[in-house]
Amino acid sequence: MISIVMPVLNEAAILGATLKALQPFRGRGHELILVDGGSRDGTPELARPLVDRLLSAPRGRARQMNAGAHAARGAVLWFLHADVRPPDDADRRILEALAHGDGWGRFDVRLSGVSRWLRLVGWSMNQRSRLTGIATGDQGIFVSRALFQAVGGYPNLPLMEDIELSRRLRSRQRPHCLRTRILASGRRWEQGGVWRTVLRMWLLRAAHALGLSTERLARYYRDVR
Repeated sequence: MISIVMPVLNEAAILGATLKALQPFRGRGHELILVDGGSRDGTPELARPLVDRLLSAPRGRARQMNAGAHAARGAVLWFLHADVRPPDDADRRILEALAHGDGWGRFDVRLSGVSRWLRLVGWSMNQRSRLTGIATGDQGIFVSRALFQAVGGYPNLPLMEDIELSRRLRSRQRPHCLRTRILASGRRWEQGGVWRTVLRMWLLRAAHALGLSTERLARYYRDVR
């Protein structure tokens, strides 16, 4: 069984379509766990009939995803954001990847949106990830439960939790980088301007690498948004 863990906060506007797209995975015996961080827009009520477990956890993706992982029954954990559309055969591809001895991995990403630059941004994200062994939450990280527990799960950080988890996992083994693409929303780039958002993300990554606290970076990120 794959346990799909999705952290959400006030995603009622887009969540219904995402959860409906995930129903075939439930039909094939996988479980869908939604972890709400205190939504006030009706997200839990909308999600309840479309998930196997609906949990509440303190706000923050890391804490929410750890809560979902703790409650999961599957031997494989697959972390998805609320604004993604995985390929129809994603479960088969994940299980095949892990059957080859890899303990974790991610999908290539394609960004939705009208800007012609989003194709290039998605391509660069995939190439960077393949070179560095670092995955982002947009890429649908999957990992065996045993390996996830061995590295201590997601670090309790307000930002960059996916980067830090990738580093922990990479210290054990390189990721299996599936070339199959997951469709992720390009709204963040289009709302903030594609290249301004790319520059902002690179500056945040550089500041994080130089040792600036994630609390300070998270405050800056919220202010910019």
